[in-house]
Amino acid sequence: MSRPTIESGTPPAPCCGDAWSGVTPGAPPASRLPGTLALLALALAAWAAAYAAILPLSEWITFRLLGLSPGSRLGQSVAFFLYDAPKVLLLLTLVVFLVGIVRSFFTPERTRALLAGRRESVGNVLAAALGIVTPFCSCSAVPLFIGFVEVGIPLGVTLSFLISAPMVNEVALVLLFGLFGWKVAALYLATGLTIAILAGFVLGRLKLERFVEPWVHESMQAAGATYQAERLGFAGRVEKGTEAVRDVVGKVWPWVLLGIAVGAGIHGYVPEGLLAGVMGKAAWWSVPVAVLIGVPMYSNAAGIIPVVEALLGKGAALGTVLAFMMSVIALSLPEMIILRKVLRPPLIAAFAGVVAVGILLVGWLFNALL
Repeated sequence: MSRPTIESGTPPAPCCGDAWSGVTPGAPPASRLPGTLALLALALAAWAAAYAAILPLSEWITFRLLGLSPGSRLGQSVAFFLYDAPKVLLLLTLVVFLVGIVRSFFTPERTRALLAGRRESVGNVLAAALGIVTPFCSCSAVPLFIGFVEVGIPLGVTLSFLISAPMVNEVALVLLFGLFGWKVAALYLATGLTIAILAGFVLGRLKLERFVEPWVHESMQAAGATYQAERLGFAGRVEKGTEAVRDVVGKVWPWVLLGIAVGAGIHGYVPEGLLAGVMGKAAWWSVPVAVLIGVPMYSNAAGIIPVVEALLGKGAALGTVLAFMMSVIALSLPEMIILRKVLRPPLIAAFAGVVAVGILLVGWLFNALL
């Protein structure tokens, strides 16, 4: 097969809301700071006011303006949608803005430099942690993987990053915190990181480097390209956060509304207790079935969270729902297809198998404990 031409040390092209892509030296003028702070304060005040108005406004529209009965299935579904849609989108906007600012400190080159030369066990932990705050999407998988290989990062460490980045999604983390509280969010964070660290370590022990596509090894050469970090300052980082909102929210909002619509249908029309039998603690097979259902689905974290909320509200077990969510986010078929550009089928199968086992164990564990 012909080898793609990706120059060593070249940052990946911006995609999927990677708001930190451009690098232009030079600090922003200090005179912009007061205006930036004033606009930021006004925006936060408007956000807080809008968030506080969601519940009364959604109830007024559903039950008074539209005249729907609070006890009807349609009324419950419409109220769920009108409440969750603005709530999730407002939370998403705030989270993406803050993450955009955080990401301005983490360029691909800085991430590679942090991981290069680390011992494998330490590298797995650090790579999994960096996966939370650094961007990963289908179109950036190939250049990131090649960049990691170029600087000698072990395969297991690289895979810890690739597992953590989609699975421990910062948007999902904050949305879970906003919708279910800190205990569920902390549970998601701890289990996702554990899977990423252990799976990367196990895959590294299996010595599967021979299943990386040959053209990737052929492209390995000293990454001698110099990189000058952008001097942004506070105003520049706020701009990066704004760009992230424009890019990310502008792309994912249809998926968010679709997920909320599905969740609203489940909330209003699925009988109470029905899902407890299918996705409950008593049925041991519910966890693997949830994973099998989740893998072929294509959604992002923001789109799947409303579905998770509705499933839990109808009696589904937390472990089963977490397994479903993690399989959708971390083992989706589109991600596997993109990774096929750089990994051979045996390595992809090992990657998917180890992650799937980790997700299954998480589901069974928390169904047993909670």
